[in-house]
Formats: sequence, structure tokens, C-alpha cells
Amino acid sequence: MQPIHTALCSFGMSGHLFHAPFMDVNANFNLYGVLERTQNRAQKKYPNIKTFRTLEAMLEDDTIELVILNTPNITHYDLAKQIINSGKHVVVEKPFTATVAEAEELIKLAKDKNVYLSVYHNRRWDSDFKTVQKILNQCVLGDIVEAEFHYDRFETNLSYKTHKETPTEAVGSLYDLGSHLIDQTLQLFGMPFSVFAHMDAFRKDSKVTDYFDVKLYYKTHLVTLKSSYFVREPLPAYVLHGKKGSFVKSKSDIQETELQKGVRTNTEDWGFEPKSEQGVLHIMKDGTSHKESVVSEKGDYMAYYNGLYEAIRHHKSLPVSAEDGMKVIKIIEAATKSNNEKRIIEL
Repeated sequence: MQPIHTALCSFGMSGHLFHAPFMDVNANFNLYGVLERTQNRAQKKYPNIKTFRTLEAMLEDDTIELVILNTPNITHYDLAKQIINSGKHVVVEKPFTATVAEAEELIKLAKDKNVYLSVYHNRRWDSDFKTVQKILNQCVLGDIVEAEFHYDRFETNLSYKTHKETPTEAVGSLYDLGSHLIDQTLQLFGMPFSVFAHMDAFRKDSKVTDYFDVKLYYKTHLVTLKSSYFVREPLPAYVLHGKKGSFVKSKSDIQETELQKGVRTNTEDWGFEPKSEQGVLHIMKDGTSHKESVVSEKGDYMAYYNGLYEAIRHHKSLPVSAEDGMKVIKIIEAATKSNNEKRIIEL
């Protein structure tokens, strides 16, 4: 087994929580380097890691095979282009890019340079979403009529990260939170044929979107994606209604919380939700109403990294393709246009 020598482009929340802890315990990866322009936070936690002060210096190191691009959204296109041109594989944090045109260019460049390009849509491996996916695959709801997915918070203050509150491309909750919901929806139902959206900013002095209500129209059903920073009492994260019944599930994946506590990602009980968060399935069965709790699936972000290893070393399919990431941006662009023009946008 030949581990993939990997470098992180930053060691903020994403690098510290969502990438380094998994690569540290996965023998398929060697957490080789990190880009930190002034500090050495990664070295304090991972003494063997090599610190680079510039991206150029990092890309000149021939040992590095894979780069995790986990910098602010607006930088993804330019930095990914540099990384691909250096001949290294790259994982781009969601959202992939600001525009579809940028995504298309990066996809073509990666093919020309013969490198792997993936987008980190880790929420495909949330326990709650995997449970919803299981219910749909079992077809117990019958034909789906309507679904509503939420990613809500109660956070009335502006972020201390100024780049998140500066009105530039790829900023706002539709890019940050909506990209998760859109990717999950596309995994369940594929691309819709049209989009309608309302976006707003309700926090005091907010200059970027912090509320959205996006309608995705399919030939047989409607999917609503919503997010607000003013939801004090949590709503169900997933509500699905079919011709045979309904399924309701809370947003209760524990992986991010466990990572914040410093729990090792290779523990035996990793990714299991508390029993109190089980979803409710209420269907008609054999002519009678049947209601039951549904045991949640295990959350497993490590599956992304294992899939990434298989792609790079054994030429299997990427766990998330760049094309998948581009489809999310296509929906975001359509939603933004719909909001601006107050009309349904055909895809």
C-alpha cells in the first residue's frame, strides 16, 4: 500500500476538523504538508507535518501528490487552476466555484493535465441523509409528491470571518449551506427541469444572503430547500411525502460535534446518532396506517477519503466528481437569476 502524500491549503476550521483528523488515522494517506503563512498551528497538533509559507513553495515540492483546497470560496477557481497546472490532484471544498464557466474550465484543465479533481461534498455521508436515502431506495413511500429539506441555524450576528460577510461572488448562505442541500437533492432525484427562488438578508447590517427558499421542479414532484439564521426551535431537516406515506427526520448527524470535541475518527462508535433522533415513517401498509421509528444509518465521512484513495491509486470513480460539483453551481446560478428576475428559470 502506497499512501497518498497530501497537503492542506489552510488549517482553519475545515482543515482542523474535516480533513486532517481523517487523514491522520487513515493509512492510505500521509498528512505531509500544510500552507500557513504566519503560524504553525498544524505542527503543534501534527509534529511531523511540513509547513509552507506560500502556495508556490508547496506546489514545488514533488513529494506532494494531492492538495486539499480549503480556502475561502472566492479563491477556489484561481488556486485550483494553479494546483492543477502543477500536476497535482486536487480536492476543492464546496462550493466548487463561483460560476459554471469557472467549473467547466477547471474540469477541462484537469483532464488535459491528467489529474483527479474532486469536490468535497461530505454531507452525502451524514447519518441523517443516509437514512433518508435508505428510505427512498426501499420505495416504501411510493411515488414522491413533495420533499422539503432544511439547513437552519439561530445566529443573529455577523461572522467574524470578514470574507464570509463581504458581498463578492460565491458568498452567502446559498453557496455555504445551500450547496449541501442541493448536492443531497441531486443525489436523490437528479437535476430538476426548473428553479424558483427567493433570497434575503435579515441579520442587522448583513450584506449577503442569510435566508433562502428554493423550489426545484421535477416532472412528478416538488422539492423545497430552505435555510434561515433565525430558527430558534429546530424544524425537521428532511420531510418527504409520497403516495403511500411520509418520512420525517431531524438533522442529527454527530460527526461535526464529535470532531469539535476532539474525538478520534476511528473509534468504534463513530457516526452513530442517539436513538432519540430516529426518523418517523408513517405509511399505509396492507390497507392500514403503520407508524414506526427508523434506526439511523451510520455517518461516515471517512468513506469519502477511502473513495478518493481508490480513485487515485486504482483508477476507480471519484466519490464526488467535479461534474457533480458543477451541477450544484448550475442550480445556484439559476436560483440567483430567479431571485433577481422574480421568475421561474428553466434549466
